[in-house]
Amino acid sequence: MMLPESVLKYQDEIWQAIGETFVMVGISIAAAILVGLPLGTLLYLFRRGQRYQNRVLFTVLGSLVNIIRSFPFLLLVVFMIPFTRMVVGTSIGTLAATVPLSVIAIAYYARLVEQALLDVPKGVIEAASSMGASTVQLVVKFLYVEARSGLVLGLTTATISFISYSTVMGIVGGGGVGDFAIRYGYQRFESEIMIFMIIIMIILVQMIQFTGNRLSRFLDRRS
Repeated sequence: MMLPESVLKYQDEIWQAIGETFVMVGISIAAAILVGLPLGTLLYLFRRGQRYQNRVLFTVLGSLVNIIRSFPFLLLVVFMIPFTRMVVGTSIGTLAATVPLSVIAIAYYARLVEQALLDVPKGVIEAASSMGASTVQLVVKFLYVEARSGLVLGLTTATISFISYSTVMGIVGGGGVGDFAIRYGYQRFESEIMIFMIIIMIILVQMIQFTGNRLSRFLDRRS
């Protein structure tokens, strides 16, 4: 397949943009797993009727997650500029772009984790309690095992959303595929560049969705 001359001309920049997207999305996925997963688990445990039901903590954590998720992402990026500068020492660049992206990733995945855990049959929780399982054992050996298929699907959905969010990170100089398509394709009226970058995004999303679906089906013991 012959690529358009305009695409070949910017191939180094295209590879750099792809790398920037992978950095932003990769860090946000790590934040979702390392912080969003425990946060979603706490939301589940603090719910009414669960082992550590606590109305105050559930309300505080749930409200915080809802507030973050309700922010239009572009406004969240701008709003967090002082915090981003405090965390990474700058508000410009790919590393700076990962800060607001990680925050939204944590809140987004926390809700998906909570929903996945709510789908675990109550009989599993009762069985774990009857065997004297500690909280850590309940979560790791029972909840996560039973909900693993849903957790993977949730992370797949979240990852695709992170890719979408990353396209607007040009506002803080984050770069990435979306920013490259706008700067080189749209603003310079090189439609071939923009179409090519859109195709790359579509292929990337399809690959992630396919991989997530296959892994989820593999982990689903009910199928």
